[in-house]
Amino acid sequence: MTEVRLRSILDNDFYKITMQNAVVKLFPNERVKYQFINRGNHFFPENFAEELRKSVHAMADLKLTKAEKEYLRLTCPYLDLPYLDFLAGYQYDPAEVQIRQAGNDLEVTVEGEWYRTILWEVPLLALISELHYQMNNFEREPDETIIQKTHQKAEELHRLGVNFAEFGTRRRHSYKVHDLVMEALIQSKTTKFIGSSNIHFAMKYGVKPIGTHAHEWFMFHAAEYGFKMANALSLEHWVDVYRGDLGVALSDTYTTEVFFQQFDKKFAKLFDGVRHDSGDPIEFAEKTIAHYHKNGVNPLFKYIIFSDGLNMEKVTEITAACRGKIGISFGIGTNLTNDVGVKPMNIVMKLTAARSITGDWIPTVKLSDEPGKHTGDPKMIELAKEFLRIKE
Repeated sequence: MTEVRLRSILDNDFYKITMQNAVVKLFPNERVKYQFINRGNHFFPENFAEELRKSVHAMADLKLTKAEKEYLRLTCPYLDLPYLDFLAGYQYDPAEVQIRQAGNDLEVTVEGEWYRTILWEVPLLALISELHYQMNNFEREPDETIIQKTHQKAEELHRLGVNFAEFGTRRRHSYKVHDLVMEALIQSKTTKFIGSSNIHFAMKYGVKPIGTHAHEWFMFHAAEYGFKMANALSLEHWVDVYRGDLGVALSDTYTTEVFFQQFDKKFAKLFDGVRHDSGDPIEFAEKTIAHYHKNGVNPLFKYIIFSDGLNMEKVTEITAACRGKIGISFGIGTNLTNDVGVKPMNIVMKLTAARSITGDWIPTVKLSDEPGKHTGDPKMIELAKEFLRIKE
């Protein structure tokens, strides 16, 4: 069996780096918990936990190289220089990760200071995914087929005339497949491929690292400041740190309806656009366009990044519905990095609790535009819906 190991500390989604920079600056003392969620009820064979522990312990040896630090300094001037010095001294601490296996069920939890533990989620999911395919002996398609399929997708997206980025780290088939896909996208010569959410591959292939913030940013703010203040304070704090850079707001942590109630004229003008990650994408686009019009903003000067379970058919439908009405871009994940002839995994890792200044653990929740994607303590979910007057 081949050992599954990360090759770089930057083999992670870019929004983890941008959020870590903000957390180091604003929330250096807060502790949090994360939990792995096996949404697809996937089968984990005997000794899976043991192999995952080996991969996790090997991450303690990862260090930011001088070349990687210089890359971040030159490419991402909005990252604070003291943060880059911090990242250069950062090391993963495997003691923050607890891994257990009961039969074919896997339990993975993370606990520690938020500024430290924030980097675990994406690499853990990528490792779990790669190990899953390897240990279950699932055979993927040949390299040539993967490259050909990627070229075909890039050509189709080019014909549609839409910008797209690769967003597939967390549920990729493997590092090898991820690398093949990135190389194929670069070779396709399409001018519409704009970058990758993976910093390591963005650096390796000379494309733009793409990302701003994730649901956990808003979930933490809800635990810290209350559900009604979560969206507004999350956006306000983001602006405090980045002063207009990284201006794409995630809209669906507590449903789009609630988000737009607080995404007022100030935020609508200041942020470059919004990201769609759950619910009907065309309905979301219509709501977004109407919201911009309501606030006196020309939606053609803004854009939506669509990133929810995209395939070529969805991209085509969304493009037809939105063309000429609002700017659009696509973050395509699993359909690029795990379209290899085996069933993609449906796994996530979510922030589950944040410790308050009184020392109490406050459960965190996410209220997606798709009720089936709600995560968190059921009692807290009902409380959030009551506070935010959400009816389903």
